[in-house]
Amino acid sequence: MAKQKFYVVWQGVTPGIYATWDECKAQVSGFDHARYKSFESREAAEKAFSENPWLHIARKTDLPPKASSAEIIRESLAVDAACSGNPGKMEYRGVFVADNVEIFHSAVYEDGTNNIGEFLAIVHALALLKQKNSNIPVYSDSVNAMKWIQKKKCNTKLERTSRNKPLFELIERAERWLNTNTFPNKLIKWETAQWGEIPADFGRK
Repeated sequence: MAKQKFYVVWQGVTPGIYATWDECKAQVSGFDHARYKSFESREAAEKAFSENPWLHIARKTDLPPKASSAEIIRESLAVDAACSGNPGKMEYRGVFVADNVEIFHSAVYEDGTNNIGEFLAIVHALALLKQKNSNIPVYSDSVNAMKWIQKKKCNTKLERTSRNKPLFELIERAERWLNTNTFPNKLIKWETAQWGEIPADFGRK
């Protein structure tokens, strides 16, 4: 007789612990970015359910077999942006890589672009780390934004309008910060092909 398993659903229709696969499947089937795993005992399942799911599972896009997670610096910040349309509503955020805890999350700005968001996210991370006297690295998956950081200039071709005026004011502040500050933090390209989506990804693809 097969030993009973217990299924933890961290993210699904109704998160919880389920005693059968059919019950678990009902919570995760067709659910975007569902997070679940089976355990050999209820005690183990209850412990896992109370913890960060990434301690027990990897995202389907995470770390193909040939890639090494040892290459990732866990004591680091990862940043990313999301934009609905181009231009469109834009936001960005920063996440601590070791435990996927969100460290900062911007407001939503009208008529922005993803590249602008990526640029601002990096500057926000660098400024925050300098304020905290931290030299941990910052990961970004945007080559364009990293080049803009090197040039200390947001090289966008986006037209300035009354709707995105607050966004351009933020860009100007970011550029001033880059031109008047130095920082010890390494800016590292997140290798999506090897490691999957960057931890700060908004999951809206």
